Amino acid sequence: MMRKKRRSCVETVVEGANTTTTTNSTTKAKKSRTTGRPPKESVSDDTNQSVFTKFLREAGVTVKRGATSNEIAVDQVVFQKRIEQQLRKNPNYPGIIQEFITGLESHIEDPENFRNCLLPCVPQLSDGDGSSVSSFQESLLRMLLGIEILQTSTINTLLEKLPEFMLDGAGDAGISVPRIIINQLKWLDRVVDSKELAAKLMELVSVAPVDVQRDIITSLPEILEDSQHNDIARELNSLLQTNTQLTVPILDALSSLNLSSSLLTEVRGAVMTTLAAVQLEDLPVVVKFILHSVSVLDAYEVVNNLRKKLELEQCVLPPALQLSQSRTRSDGAAAAASTAGSSVALILDGIKSAVRFQKTISEAWLKAIDSVDESENHKVIDLLVLFILHSTNANQSRRGAERVLKSKVRTGLIQEALLQKTFRDHSQVMRGYFPSILAVAQCLLRSPDPCVVPFGGHMYQLSFIEFDSYCQQEVVGSLVTHVCSGVGGEVDMALELLCGLVTEKPSEMALYAVFVKGILDYMDNLTPQQIRRLFHLLSRLAFGQQQQGAHIQDDMHIVIRKQLSSMVPKYKRIGIIGAVMIVGSMGAFQPKVKEVKDQPLPQETFRQVTALLELVRSSSDSSPEAAALYYDELANLILSSTLDPQVQENIAKSVLDDFQDDFVVDLGKEITGSFPFPARLMYNLDEEESQEGIAINLLPLLAKDIQNNREQLSQTKRANKRVSPLCLSPFFRLLRLCEEKQHHGDLEEIDALLGCPLVITGLDVVEKINSLSKAEREFLCNLLFFTINWFREVINAFCRLKETEMKMKVMTRLQNITYLQTLLERALAGTSGYVPPVANFDGETSDAATFASTAPVNKAKKDGTGKKKRKAPSKSSSENSSLLEEPTEANETQQEQPEKEKEKEKEKEKEKETWQGVSLVSYRQFFRELDMEVLSVLQCGLLSRSLLDSELQTKVQEEVLLGPAELVFLLEDMLRKVEFSLTSAPVKRAPFFKTRTDKSVGFSHLQQRSAKDIAACCVELLPALCSHLENCHNHFQTLLSENNGVVDGPATDVQEQQLMSSCYQLLLQVLNTTFSWSGFSLPGQRGLLKKALGVLAERLKGRSELTLEQLVKHSFEYLLNFGSTMPSLSTALCLSQLLSTVSEKGGNPAAYREQTASLAKRFLSQDWVTASGEKERGNKFNEALHTLLRIYLDNVDDVLKAVEEIAGERIPELLNAPKNESSPTWPTLNRQTFLVFYKVMMAELEKAVRKIPASKISDNAEAQSEKLLTWNLAVRDFHVLVNLVKVFDSRPVLNVCLKYGRLFLESFLKLGMPLLDYSFKRHKEDVQSLLKTFQLSTRQLHHMCGYSKIHQDTSLTNHVPALKKSLELFVYRVKATLTLNNCQEAFWIGNLKNRNLKGEEILSQRSQGSDEEEGEEERSLLPQEKSEDEGQESDSEEPKMINGEGNVAEEDITDDSE
Repeated sequence: MMRKKRRSCVETVVEGANTTTTTNSTTKAKKSRTTGRPPKESVSDDTNQSVFTKFLREAGVTVKRGATSNEIAVDQVVFQKRIEQQLRKNPNYPGIIQEFITGLESHIEDPENFRNCLLPCVPQLSDGDGSSVSSFQESLLRMLLGIEILQTSTINTLLEKLPEFMLDGAGDAGISVPRIIINQLKWLDRVVDSKELAAKLMELVSVAPVDVQRDIITSLPEILEDSQHNDIARELNSLLQTNTQLTVPILDALSSLNLSSSLLTEVRGAVMTTLAAVQLEDLPVVVKFILHSVSVLDAYEVVNNLRKKLELEQCVLPPALQLSQSRTRSDGAAAAASTAGSSVALILDGIKSAVRFQKTISEAWLKAIDSVDESENHKVIDLLVLFILHSTNANQSRRGAERVLKSKVRTGLIQEALLQKTFRDHSQVMRGYFPSILAVAQCLLRSPDPCVVPFGGHMYQLSFIEFDSYCQQEVVGSLVTHVCSGVGGEVDMALELLCGLVTEKPSEMALYAVFVKGILDYMDNLTPQQIRRLFHLLSRLAFGQQQQGAHIQDDMHIVIRKQLSSMVPKYKRIGIIGAVMIVGSMGAFQPKVKEVKDQPLPQETFRQVTALLELVRSSSDSSPEAAALYYDELANLILSSTLDPQVQENIAKSVLDDFQDDFVVDLGKEITGSFPFPARLMYNLDEEESQEGIAINLLPLLAKDIQNNREQLSQTKRANKRVSPLCLSPFFRLLRLCEEKQHHGDLEEIDALLGCPLVITGLDVVEKINSLSKAEREFLCNLLFFTINWFREVINAFCRLKETEMKMKVMTRLQNITYLQTLLERALAGTSGYVPPVANFDGETSDAATFASTAPVNKAKKDGTGKKKRKAPSKSSSENSSLLEEPTEANETQQEQPEKEKEKEKEKEKEKETWQGVSLVSYRQFFRELDMEVLSVLQCGLLSRSLLDSELQTKVQEEVLLGPAELVFLLEDMLRKVEFSLTSAPVKRAPFFKTRTDKSVGFSHLQQRSAKDIAACCVELLPALCSHLENCHNHFQTLLSENNGVVDGPATDVQEQQLMSSCYQLLLQVLNTTFSWSGFSLPGQRGLLKKALGVLAERLKGRSELTLEQLVKHSFEYLLNFGSTMPSLSTALCLSQLLSTVSEKGGNPAAYREQTASLAKRFLSQDWVTASGEKERGNKFNEALHTLLRIYLDNVDDVLKAVEEIAGERIPELLNAPKNESSPTWPTLNRQTFLVFYKVMMAELEKAVRKIPASKISDNAEAQSEKLLTWNLAVRDFHVLVNLVKVFDSRPVLNVCLKYGRLFLESFLKLGMPLLDYSFKRHKEDVQSLLKTFQLSTRQLHHMCGYSKIHQDTSLTNHVPALKKSLELFVYRVKATLTLNNCQEAFWIGNLKNRNLKGEEILSQRSQGSDEEEGEEERSLLPQEKSEDEGQESDSEEPKMINGEGNVAEEDITDDSE
């Protein structure tokens, strides 16, 4: 208290000291005011004044008049003691007090005297004893206030004088008399009548002006005693409701008062209600008061209410209004914006200080933000607080802030629009948190979750746009670091951001071009697509229209020339890609500006472009792979950008001439030369023009190219330009795109190439493949690959033509491809060690080398025993996908069984008449990529096989229709495309020693389109896909009705059914992959999702306006109708997965679970046979069954009852059935699939018990009974499953049981035993029964542990230590439960013997020597039993539950070994 008093004394003295310099001017002012005011009393008070003066003088204070300060000769404590003694010893006491006060009042009537009495006294130094007086003394009035007998009267006098000066304001010297009067009342040692003082001060507040009110209110905590704090707080609270001008002083006062918790809560609630009406500049104080007045219990509630009421969005003007105001009143608008920004900064500082020093506040903010479940309810304050929490890292809040932000972004609740609004409106505030923004952006960009990566990129982009140059430099540096990391998704996003910044802010990005150029040193880790983007970015900087980054042009030229001259193919590829990108930037078309014509390309620039193109061409002449890459890159450039007409024309002219010279011959000319096979014209669709037409000169070119390769190997000099068939398809693609650009999509100049024949050989030579030499076989395979790739590029070029004749030709080319692929499969089967020619030239050349060692070329043809062979597809088949692998693996499984050998021998005899083929799945990288536009062919109808003649040529018809083989071909390609583009796998960091298998090979064109574009294309094709789906459904429905519900009737066309089944499955897979796209969850793609669901819903309900939930409902019902015609289990699985995917798009997925489970159960209860009449089986069948069973158990209402039904009813049916038969009720359950069922049931049972809510001691009896019933059912299921090991004792079953048995036991110890603790007294019998059942299971687990050790099976013994530990914990946990319920005497432990699965004793060396003695010991321990057949290891212990009378329960010691 003394310390505080001394501080106020110093403040007062300082105030007085500041006024002494202006004494004369102040005196004049005061005198002039005094002459105008009549005295308070007309009668002279000389007597009273003489008493007052006399007492003061005797006590040591000399009262001065005028401008001279009062002097004090003694210390103020001595003065106060002397005055009190004089008054008390005076004969007139207590009347003398009134005389003294009257004298005081008379003295201070003069304003100068009053001012002297308010200002500090000065020490009197004239006398010798003055040196002992302190240099700092209080004012006379304050010293009088310290005398208790004078305090009340003096206070009254001061407060009566106060109104006289209320309206005067500060004087010439800046002195406010009311403020000095109030300061006299602060920090008094004791207030005699605090209650009365509080009342008078509040009276003054009610009448005083605002300035005086603020002074009085802020001084209240320093004037009043603690006893008055609650009362004054209530009055201030009521005042706060009526006068918002006093918000700040009232809250300052309230925060300094010592209030009760209930009153503080009441005050805080009142403050919260006025939050919306508070002035912006007062808001920081309000927020600070609210946050600093919270307790642990109400922190979340207070913070949540504050978050809801704090509208920072209203603190700034809308952008349009800001722009208009800045035009009209630039100075005023800037000042207002600055005030708003500083107020928001102060609010955030208040939150930051609260978060830093109070752990509960940071936790409450995180919880409040996390609890928002609607994107519309998120505010700017949420993002700002998350950045505050990240920057302070108080109480480890950084990790929590990152977690909440990731979660919100992932679920789409915090969107990019909110982030943009935050940056736009509060960029000045956000700048202060830039390090945190950068760190969070880095974290999001590196996240393995693809949903949050774009948000991190948006943070980078906005930071660059909104912040200063330092931040821009840091952003570019960070993005360059991401690019150099080598992690795929991270690199792609960083390069995309850099490209976007170059487009939006070219002049700013030019300053940091040197940083970006540094990425050139790290190109070894980049994919071709990433290298394209990098050079696109750098060339835009260096050679763009404004050429802001011209200082790196020379470096770029040096790098390109160096790479092009390299003999290493990898670096030459980089040089070609980079050079073409530079050509695109230098030769870009510059659109006209207003009132200015199109500016032609400067002659010097045109010369540089042509020189660079010539340099690339000459560098790649000697290598067909490099030349083909050059053509492909140039084609991509023409497709994706607009070049200057001069450059475009220059390229197109040379391309057309060169293509005709190199690859086209006239039909009239005779084909001469020595070739491995006789040359023939094949696949001519323009027979009427056969004499005047043209042909593709493929066979002679291939023969010449092989000869050139041999000559080049034998010569050391470099070869000149070579015409290689490798360049045929890339060159044609370039030609086609040049024609499209020049003629605006019209291909009439080159449409002869669609139907023209090829110079190849008769394809009957494939039938003699076994008699050919290795070189001839490889030549034939090369010829087939080049022919197929030529047709693929032809389809790419002409698929968009609308004329019926052209469509028919495109369809015929599709048929040619499917037929040629069947021939290629046979040719590859007879050509071991063959590496096909490269078709995608931007990949590693080493891919072909690694392919030779990894491609499963010979798997289909192993030896003469008939194993691992398959039937070749017929001429109309195009099954070259992974679907063909299913029967292969299934056959392998069957062939391993001895009883199937005879059937296989019969199949072998049939296969002699057919050809063996290999799947083309492994060869996909050697086929040219089909464009997305080719998929538009799917919009044609489905053609039945009967409409095709024997030569696979369609009969004359008006409508263009797809054949099943062609439909399979297109759907396979579409599935690969959507899986590549729309399936977002988590980003994984590449290992240090990585063997790159680039999955993007064959998707170069697709990579240049965004996932959104691909999804939009798929949605456009949905009506066609639905039509094909319905056609497949109708086909199998007709088949079932004709064969009386049997799919393998006598009239079934096996080949057609296989194709239709493949179509069915592929259609469902495409739909599932499309609807599984994570982008549909983004707010911007909601319209696309509704459009996609609308397509499905329209097929059922017709076109109408529906909500998203209704669309999901109708789409689900539409797809559900296909469940009756599933041809195979894998197709049924695809339908189930599609239904689950669609149901998740609505707001209530649980509403569809019952229907999904019912459908899955129907599939599981169905007998699945192939078209040939055999039951489906094999690894693929088992995998599909595993997933389908999981879908059933995941969606069923009660997992425990479902498991009980399968384990307790269906498996006993299987045990009673003959050896090779299935369960009558569930045909999918047989002895071969038992492991699948067992594994899924154990896993789902363990998952289900983990979801049982943990028990609490506060649970009521009903809740305890319900949980106990659930655990009883779970333990019973577990017991049944564990006992099945006695019948199915194979190693995989034991492995599953040991693994999931431990997990179930751990869950029981964690969640089940606490329930038994609380339920033991109420449900004693139920608890006892449950433990007995569970004890039987644990004993069986002991048997398995012993069995595993005896057989020394590593895969089994790995589970034993952890399981034994859990079993031991179970023993002691049961004992703890009994002890807790005062039943410890009911616990008995005995040493039990090791036994195997059949209950037979396992004898160790020690036990073999003392067999009889141990038997006697056991009999003595268990007098009721002659032998105990349930055992553990000799040092293990087993608990025994006893009944209430203390006797051993007979049911507990049972013989359950069978």
